[in-house]
Formats: sequence, C-alpha cells, structure tokens
Amino acid sequence: MPHVIVKLYAGRSDEQKQRIADEVTKALMSAAGSSEGSISVGIEDVEPSAWTSTVYEPDIAAKAETIFKKPGYAPA
Repeated sequence: MPHVIVKLYAGRSDEQKQRIADEVTKALMSAAGSSEGSISVGIEDVEPSAWTSTVYEPDIAAKAETIFKKPGYAPA
C-alpha cells in the first residue's frame, strides 16, 4: 500500500499535480509491482521561503539514510 507525498514549490496547477500523481502511480506500478488501487499520492505546496525549514531540514537532512535520490543542492 504505497503512499507517496510530493512536496513542491507552490504554484503548480491542479492539472500539473494530477499529471504528477499519474506518473508517480505508473512508476510504482512498474517498479514495485503495486496495483493501481493500492497507491495513493498526496501533493503539498510549499512556499519557497519555507522550503529549508519545512522540507530540507526535517525530510531530507534529518532522514538522509532514507533518501535514495539525493538532491543536487544544499540550502543557502
């Protein structure tokens, strides 16, 4: 039962978010062998000024051992 939360800079349209959710679903079906009905995808908007404190520090830096695709940036 995969559940994925995608955090993005605010500003994407609902159509873009739906496309992202559809593509993440396809990837999980292919890579993990999950059925479409078992997958859920949430998308959260994050203001750019809050990215470091609400995403980078708690979700990336503090959980480095769980990050299989590391970002190519470091916060300023």
